[in-house]
Amino acid sequence: NAMLVGVGGSGKQSLTKLGCVVSGAVFTQIELTQSFGVSEFRDAIKGMMEMSGVKRVPVAFTLTDAQIVDETFLEDISSMLNSGEIPNLWASDEWEKIIVSMGPVCKDLGVDETRKNCIKYFINLVRENLHVVLCMSPVGDKLRKRCLQFPSLINCCTIDWYTKWPEEGLQTVAATYYKKLDLPEEI
Repeated sequence: NAMLVGVGGSGKQSLTKLGCVVSGAVFTQIELTQSFGVSEFRDAIKGMMEMSGVKRVPVAFTLTDAQIVDETFLEDISSMLNSGEIPNLWASDEWEKIIVSMGPVCKDLGVDETRKNCIKYFINLVRENLHVVLCMSPVGDKLRKRCLQFPSLINCCTIDWYTKWPEEGLQTVAATYYKKLDLPEEI
């Protein structure tokens, strides 16, 4: 899990997408609509958890600070970062569906297909395959307040700061790669 901190346009989401391509993870992000709320957020999380737990697909869930329209989103993310699950996320019939789906997964892993093992391995696979990437801006004091309110954002994430590259650095990198292309000196 990662927290990428930088002003808008510094490349946080672009590098996350590139990292997903390189690592073979599925890039996911919520799409805000006017009626998007906690219920829709939790449904999106459920889908990602099923994909990463039952189907064992690596998933990178990217959440920007602009998408946090309700602080409950961060409460749920904090719980997921700490324990791999969100309390009261699943109804009992949904758990039964997951347990049935995890039977073949447990069998494939060489584990007894008990209810307890199915739940345990589902949570373990979610923790292993679902990666939360928070893209936050340091502007203002929202980030500071959120980190104080939800310490797992700091304790359970690798933090990477994105700063503006100096002009000279950008030109040096561009020139190095331009020379490798074997193109004319000037265009």
